[in-house]
Amino acid sequence: MNKHIPTEITLHKQQRSLEIAFNDGTRFDLPCEYLRVYSPSAEVQGHGPGQEVLQLGKEEVNIEKIEQVGSYAIQPSFDDGHDSGIYAWETLYDLGANYDKYWQDYLDRLEAAGHQRKA
Repeated sequence: MNKHIPTEITLHKQQRSLEIAFNDGTRFDLPCEYLRVYSPSAEVQGHGPGQEVLQLGKEEVNIEKIEQVGSYAIQPSFDDGHDSGIYAWETLYDLGANYDKYWQDYLDRLEAAGHQRKA
């Protein structure tokens, strides 16, 4: 059973972010770029440890629509065509709670790959 359940999910298209409130009172505002580069899909995560694929050029990505998957997840469709990631409630909570750490890791991996993010 899910410990963290969203009570509100709001897509802010102009800000390119997804705001999520959870039943424990926490609220996260997650950039679409962040959600896209940490998609739980096999396309991004690979099929095992060490097979992750660094996503480049996702600074301007937005979410076009969101579909609920059962009572445990959402499946966003991004405007770059990516729509195979199913984000369980615990995954969304983890992405919110660890945003600073994960975002810095992403920036470090971009730098190591010699990629400059667009401002």
